[in-house]
Amino acid sequence: MNFVSVNKIIIGILSGLLLLVVTAPGSLLIDKKLLARIEKQYGPDARKRLVNWSKLVIRNTKLTDLEKLKLVNNFFNKVQFISDKEHWKKTDYWATPLEFLTTNGGDCEDFSIAKYFTLRELGVPMEKLRLTYVKSLTLNQAHMVLSYFVEPVADPLILDNIIKKIKPASGRRDLIPVYSFNGEGLWIAKERGQGRFVGDSRKISPWNNMMGRMRAIKISS
Repeated sequence: MNFVSVNKIIIGILSGLLLLVVTAPGSLLIDKKLLARIEKQYGPDARKRLVNWSKLVIRNTKLTDLEKLKLVNNFFNKVQFISDKEHWKKTDYWATPLEFLTTNGGDCEDFSIAKYFTLRELGVPMEKLRLTYVKSLTLNQAHMVLSYFVEPVADPLILDNIIKKIKPASGRRDLIPVYSFNGEGLWIAKERGQGRFVGDSRKISPWNNMMGRMRAIKISS
C-alpha cells in the first residue's frame, strides 16, 4: 500500500467514529467498525494484530510488573522495523500504537511508545516508566528505548527492539543515556539513573503531536 493510502485510512480513523475506547486499566476495547475498516484496507493480519493487542491488555492485568514487561516487549518486537523516511515519508514521525500496529511497522520511537502506553493500560504506574533517548554505540546513532524503574534510584530495566532480552541498564554498556520523559515530565540523563528533572514533557514537539492524535482516538496516558 502506498503512502497516500496509508494517510487516507489514518485520517479516516481520526475523523469521527467512536473507534477506540479506553475507560480503565485493562479495558482496551476496539470498535468493530474500526476492525472492519482496518481489515478492508490492510487485510486480516492487521485486524488480528489489533484484536490480539486488545486481548493482551484485557487478560493480563493481574500479572506482576516483570511478567507484563516481558509480555509486552515480546508482543511488539514482532512488528517490523521501518524507518520514518521509508514508512511515513517524513524525517521524524512518532506513531501512535494504533498506527504502529495497523501499518505493521515503525522505528525505535514507535516500538517504545507502543510499549509505554500498553504497560500503562496494564496498570504499570507512570512514575516507573520512561521513554529514554540514548546514543547507541553499536549503531553510532540516536536510539530510543523504554526504561522501567522498580524504585526511583534503582538500576532500570531496558526494553529494546534491537536487543530483545530485557536487561538492566548497567548491562547495556552499548547505550549512553541522553534524556528521558513520560507523561509527567522530562529528565536530563545522569549516567543510568533517574537523571535531573528539567520540566514538562510538552517541550518535546513530536510527543505533543503524537499525544494530539492519541486524544483524538480517546487513548490516555
